[in-house]
Order: sequence, then C-alpha cells, then structure tokens
Amino acid sequence: MDTLDFLPVSRQDMERRGWHWYDILLITGDAYVDHPSFGAAVISRLLEKEGYRVAVLAQPDWHSSEAIAAMGRPRVGVFIGAGNLDSMVAHYTAAKKRRSEDFYSPGKRMGLRPDRAVTVYANRAREAFPGVKILIGGMEASLRRFAHYDYWDDKVRRSVLFDARADVLVYGMGERATVEAARRMRAGESLEGIPGTCVAARACPEGAMALPSWEEVCADKRKYAAATAEEYRQHDPIRGKTLAQKHGDRFLVVYPPAMPLSTAELDAVAALPYTREPHPSYEPLGGVPAIEEVRFSVIHNRGCFGGCAFCSLAFHQGRMVTSRSHESVIAEVEAMTRHPLWKGYVSDVGGPTANFRHPSCKKQLKSGMCPDKRCLAPERCKNLDADHSDYVSLLKKLRAIPGVKKVFVRSGVRFDYALYDKKNEFLPELVRHHVSGQLKVAPEHCVDSVLGYMGKPPVAVYEQFMERYRGLNRRYEKEQFLVPYLMSSHPGSTLNSAIELALYLKHHGVRPEQVQDFYPTPGTLSTCMYYTGLDPMTMKSVYVPRSPGEKAMQRALLQYSDPRFAPLVRQALLRAGREDLIGNGRGALVRPGPLPGEDRPGKGSGKKPAAPGKTPREQRAAAPRGRGAAPGKGRK
Repeated sequence: MDTLDFLPVSRQDMERRGWHWYDILLITGDAYVDHPSFGAAVISRLLEKEGYRVAVLAQPDWHSSEAIAAMGRPRVGVFIGAGNLDSMVAHYTAAKKRRSEDFYSPGKRMGLRPDRAVTVYANRAREAFPGVKILIGGMEASLRRFAHYDYWDDKVRRSVLFDARADVLVYGMGERATVEAARRMRAGESLEGIPGTCVAARACPEGAMALPSWEEVCADKRKYAAATAEEYRQHDPIRGKTLAQKHGDRFLVVYPPAMPLSTAELDAVAALPYTREPHPSYEPLGGVPAIEEVRFSVIHNRGCFGGCAFCSLAFHQGRMVTSRSHESVIAEVEAMTRHPLWKGYVSDVGGPTANFRHPSCKKQLKSGMCPDKRCLAPERCKNLDADHSDYVSLLKKLRAIPGVKKVFVRSGVRFDYALYDKKNEFLPELVRHHVSGQLKVAPEHCVDSVLGYMGKPPVAVYEQFMERYRGLNRRYEKEQFLVPYLMSSHPGSTLNSAIELALYLKHHGVRPEQVQDFYPTPGTLSTCMYYTGLDPMTMKSVYVPRSPGEKAMQRALLQYSDPRFAPLVRQALLRAGREDLIGNGRGALVRPGPLPGEDRPGKGSGKKPAAPGKTPREQRAAAPRGRGAAPGKGRK
C-alpha cells in the first residue's frame, strides 16, 4: 500500500503531494492506524472531508519540540489526543506496575508516548509554535475534563484543560465539536459555546450551574462526590446544563454534550476513505498489533445505557444509543471481502454494547436520559424497549453476503437486556450462528450488594441467562461455553464478599484464568467511590478495599484453584474466620499449607528455595495474570 493512500506524516510526504502549507497538525499517542476503530483516523479523515489539509504526527519524540516543529507551523491549529486509551492506563496495571507491552505501538514496544500524553504534547506544541491554537480531545482529555481523582498520583488533579494550557477541550466522540472548533479557528472566531467542549473563562457564565471548585473538591470528599453526581446528571445533550468549576482565578466552563450523530451522519463517517491498515512505515518494526482485533470488525452503534459504574462509556460516548443503517454496514463488510487478507470471517459486529441498536425508550428522544435512574439495574425500567429485531435482521443480511463464512459477535453482550426481549429471537440466533466457541459476558460478581454498586443486575438474572444459554446449546447440539468476566476489589466488596464469590465459582465449576482487579480510572462513578468512600448518587458510605494486601487476597480468592495463589487464599480465609474452608474435603476452597512468606526451608513446606536466574517463561508463569490493556471489547 502506498503512503499516498494515508494522510501525510512528514515534510517529505507533504512535498510529494505538492503541499507548501497545511491547516491542522493532528498529534496522537497511538501509532497511525487508518481504521475507524481509531479516533485519530476518524477525526483526521473527517477534517480532510471538510476541506482541511491535515498532517498526522504519531508518537513524536516529546523530549523537545523539534519533532513537532518538523512539518512547519499549521495555519489553523494543533489537535491533540493521547490515543484510544488514557496514557496512564496504557502504561500501568491496576497495581501501578509498568506494563511490558503496548498493543497500540509498532512491535508492541513500550515507551513511545509519554505519561499524561495530552499535557506533554500540548506544552511541546506551544513551544514549537508560540501562539498556535491548541485543541485537545480523545479519551484522556474527555475523562479528565473536570477536576478529577488521579489514581497514579493519589490526589485530585485539576482539569487537563489547564495543565495542557489548551484553547479548547473536546469531549465525547467529538465529530461535531471538532469540525465547528476548526471552522471558528480558521475564521478567527470565539471558541465559546460549542456543545461538547470546555473552555477556560475569567468569570462564571451567566446561567451556568456552579460546581464545587477544584480547591473545594481537593479538601472535602463529600464535595467531590457531590460534584461527580452533578457532572453525571448534566451529561445529557437534551436537558444538560452548562457547568462551571472554579480553578484558582479562572473557571472551567463545560458546555452540554453535543447531540449524537444521526444514522445518516454515522454512515457518512463510516464511509470515509480509510485504508483500514497501519501506516506502511511500521511493517519493518513488527506492525501494530491492535489492528488484528479490529481489521475485519464492524462498529454498528454508539452510546450505552447499560450504566456500569466502573465503565467510562456513559461519561464519554453518552447513554443515548444511535446506530448505522443496514446498507452502510453491509457495504463495509462487502469491502472487507475484497481485502487480500480476508479469510471469510467477520470478527465482530458490535460496539460499546453489541446488542443495543436503538434508544432505551421513546421518552429520552424528547426529554433526555433520566438523571437519577438507570435503565437496566438494579431492575429494568418499565419504559425499557428491549427489542433485537433490527439487530437480528442485520446479522442475517451479513451472513448472506457472498464470501462471508461466519459472522461473530464478540463485543460485550448485555445479557439482562437480551433476556428482557419478549420476542425471544436474539438468543437462539446468537447461539446458532454468532458464537465462536465461547461467549464472553460480564456478571462481574455474585453478591447483590456489590452488583448494586457496580450498576449490574442481581445475580439471579445472570443465572437465568446462563440456564437459557446452556439450554439453547443443547437444543442446537452446540458445544459453546460461557466465559464470565469477573472483578475483584470493587468498592462495596469485602473479604467476605470475595469468599462468597469464590464459593459461587466452585459450586458452578468455574475456574477463571483471568480476573480484573478494580482499576480506578478517571471519570467513573466507581473511581469516585474508591476515592471518597461514598456512593455519589446516594451519598451513603461504601466499604472500599484499598490496601495492596487485601486487594491481592480478594483477587486470589477468585482464582482459588490456582496453586500459585493458595498461600494468599489461606491467609484471606484465616483473616475472615473461615478456617472451615481450609482442608481436603469437597467443601474446602484450599488445602492446608503455608501462608505467604512461610514456604522457606524450615518454615512450613520444607521445599528447597527456587534456583536463581529463572527463565523469562518461568518468570511469566510466576506473575499474577491480568487482562491488561490489550485491545478488546467492553465488559457488559
């Protein structure tokens, strides 16, 4: 593939096109992958369609401003994003350990973007081009738009707009806001008042709702929780209000979200001339692994009304679901069948939640989403419109395309929503045609009080789904398994909660290979609970497992059958007074043996110490396994 099929990435690329100037420099913390699953590709192609000359600078050297200055000063501005993930999540595990691989970088190489990439890139851009207009956006900017708790610094940081010293912050998916901001920058107009953006102001705008200031939320956790609740309540494009939060002598002004794109607009974005490939310059470096998960996948929808408290989707994409037309999705799959690497399999037809294709109810189209009520949990809303007819119809059409052998659904399926569909068409269709051996769903826990804090339905709903799924597999003579996503140490989960979950897994014969320890990422309700010890929507106290020791024990309990974690499981059971679960009987979780630190010669097991100089494979085997930051699908 010729580099001219991509947007220019260097001065030489611009010269090949005959460009002596350009409008917008788009900086991204990911490698340059021209695929609609990558935000930088969508925004750059959209700006190109609007008539701007756009150059892409992926993962520039940030130690000086030279790399950013190399293509010359843009006429309109510099647009900056950290990539598909927050840069701190991309770099660190939930235990704050440095990751060894980056799937969004060539050859999975770590270290090609800085920590807090949006801030670093923005300040280097200002050094390179004094006075240039700077727009920041993407996941990192979006979820850090307010004063926010930062897990890695263990403190409340101010809005990233101020740290980056940007002129405007675009939050959410960003197409409408970015195009309007670019138009105003080119025309020399004010950037105030654009839906889906934030700006800094010297005074609180008239009519804006004032939030507790940065100084107040730093000093008072109750005020932090109250501010978080109001930020969520007002995150609605129909009824949301402009919010203002004082930071020192200035105000962060957050305008209401932009309206979601219509079906026609989503179709137009999907039809932009993506190559669907990483830039050819990465081939000798080992390619960009993130493309492998999405090269032959389709994003058919946006938004999520699932309401999981630990998920950032509601605060980024919003809760109002919109979807592409059948014709648009079919055209994308037909184009895939002509790809030289095509083998006949659509890897996914999904999105934030695969089985959402329309708004949760008719009321929200006029009045917006309910500010203090979830659609699905702890119980379904009476107004919920659980209907998969359109999705099932789409899947049938995709299966019928010549050259398509199989169409899989690998994004998160919201199992409670699937159960609530009275037409009972989707689950049989899913089991018969769209499961690739394993269906991954996210019950997350089995204790209803913990599930309530998570924004998940009671465990009885999952058990009902599990029974129906297995029954359908028997009916259609399929051997397809259900793989549950599970989370340890979420706010509300005590050591006894983790023990109850371990017993539940033992009863059902589930031995998870991977468990996600709760990760307090910016902007989520669960992160607010973790920091404040309060449920922001009720202001009631929540138990929070914070110590590394307890978090390790809760995680170990979920993998009680793994001999590596046996000492921690024994320690947890002793601490909880559940010695009855230590033994050799069928009801025990773990056999008797040493506690952590007691497996040295002369202290318990009598085993010889491990020989020094373990091989890399042995070191990996000895390390606790997590799901990490590899590209994957949502937890529903």
